[in-house]
Amino acid sequence: MSGLIRKSLDSPEETRPFEDDMGKLELVNIASGAVGRATFQPGWQWSKHVKPIAKTDSCQAAHMGYVISGRMKIVMDDGEDMEFGPGDLMICPPGHDAWILGDEPCVVIDWTGVADYAKR
Repeated sequence: MSGLIRKSLDSPEETRPFEDDMGKLELVNIASGAVGRATFQPGWQWSKHVKPIAKTDSCQAAHMGYVISGRMKIVMDDGEDMEFGPGDLMICPPGHDAWILGDEPCVVIDWTGVADYAKR
């Protein structure tokens, strides 16, 4: 039996919308966990559009992802901050806020931290 698996984020197994139609998370599941494609619209901010869903003061998910398009700024609870853009690998521990910079949607493939992200 083959060990090959094929899934497509263009046919997600689950889609979780953010508040106010400011984006969505599309998920596929594999044995090691969920993989997601998050699309954040211009004006999206975690503390405005996911915090009401998560019900935590800051994002408590750890993320490891790859930015396809757009720009995102992340500010850690301790004040450390960094911007990410196309081609960047993003590693972000729990305890942060984030928002989109500019007028272009930001698309990120995330393979950690999405199993419960924006889950109602």
